[in-house]
Amino acid sequence: MDARNRRRWFGTAIRGLGLLAVAATLATGCSGDDAAGSTGRAQAPAAAQTADDGSTRYVNLGDSFSAGTGVRPLVEDSPIYCQRSSKNFAHIVAAEENLALTDVSCAGAETADFRAAQHEGVPPQLDALGMDTDVVTVMIGGNDKRTYGRAIELCSQAADTNPLGSPCTDRYGQSLIEPVGKDIYPAIRAALRDVKVKALGAKILLVGYPWLMPPTIGCYPEMKLAVGDVPMIRRLQTELNDYGRRAAEDEGVRFVDMLPVSVGHDACAGPQRWIEPMTAQGPARVHPNERGQEAIAEQVRKALAN
Repeated sequence: MDARNRRRWFGTAIRGLGLLAVAATLATGCSGDDAAGSTGRAQAPAAAQTADDGSTRYVNLGDSFSAGTGVRPLVEDSPIYCQRSSKNFAHIVAAEENLALTDVSCAGAETADFRAAQHEGVPPQLDALGMDTDVVTVMIGGNDKRTYGRAIELCSQAADTNPLGSPCTDRYGQSLIEPVGKDIYPAIRAALRDVKVKALGAKILLVGYPWLMPPTIGCYPEMKLAVGDVPMIRRLQTELNDYGRRAAEDEGVRFVDMLPVSVGHDACAGPQRWIEPMTAQGPARVHPNERGQEAIAEQVRKALAN
């Protein structure tokens, strides 16, 4: 890995939606499951599957939640940077609905990575779209302005000083939430507009993020956030969800709301969780697990049916 890509990778590992352990995973080497068909060098994503049999062409775009980061095994021959799972919601939907899938989702992706190469060998995600695309799922926004990653990083550090108080809210508060409406909402709108232009006539779904935390008291140290900072993280998620919905409505795109169905399945929900806690191993930390990906797939299938 050259110096430029190494810096980019470690940067996305910190700013990604909870990708706080990916750098360590790559440093120690992937397991047999993770490394199957992959190399240390980023590779171009596989070409779109042909649909000469008349099947529906489906393209999945987005970040680590869309890629299924942390759920094994990875897609064979996919770029190792992207941590793209063969069991992410798009693969589940494609298999159950007999869709011809092209999955270009990638861990750490921002809306800007729809238009520019995220890594060497990882083209702009919009390149996967065409006039023959029938269905597009998009899950994006949480990495813009390092929204989730920065909040989790700063609040986790602050929790050491006062785990029973609200040190992160007291110190950073609104500054962690303001970029959602100011910067991320227009960025999502612009990304959706670009998708519509590239995939004219396609059915486009913007998928929201599931709950990471319960409403009030968390589960320190599994989720290393001070008790009084849990409501602020919930508010951050609420804002991102609300502005995502607004962006979808403004652009005439269907919004798949994951908040209602993920109540009681956050990272503190024990055996019922759809999100892995910070104490999980590797890049699965603060990401949907296999059950979480299955739950997203179910909601996407319902949206496609309507």
